[in-house]
Amino acid sequence: MAITLKINGKSETVTAAEGTPLLWVLRDHIGLTGTKFGCGVAQCGACTVHVDGAPIRSCITAHEDVEGSDIVTIEGLSGKAANVIRAAWEAIDVPQCGYCQSGQIMSAAALINENPNPSDQDIDDAMSGNICRCATYLRIRSAIKDAAKAI
Repeated sequence: MAITLKINGKSETVTAAEGTPLLWVLRDHIGLTGTKFGCGVAQCGACTVHVDGAPIRSCITAHEDVEGSDIVTIEGLSGKAANVIRAAWEAIDVPQCGYCQSGQIMSAAALINENPNPSDQDIDDAMSGNICRCATYLRIRSAIKDAAKAI
């Protein structure tokens, strides 16, 4: 089944079996490996991408369900908020192993784009679906607060 997806501002025609998760289309068909596989059941958030500006779990989203949508991966995340978030992440050494970070940053960017001055509860709620095996949750919250202030 060939369909055209708009990924990071570019049209990409892919041929994949119906029901193939967007995650595998991104990684295996297009070569965008920044989006990670974690659990495969939408519980860890490592596979988070934006579809029409909203964070979604690409491991459970069939690629044909997002045809016609604007898909953004960590490789295509851009703009002031994205740059400030990345800088905040680096400034306080959020990443440990780094595996979950693309999903964490995608969720943080969606939060700040929707709520430029999030409270601790707002951050906890928005980030609750992203698991960090290294438990850097306090650093993640601090980085989001620092990024929000910088914007």
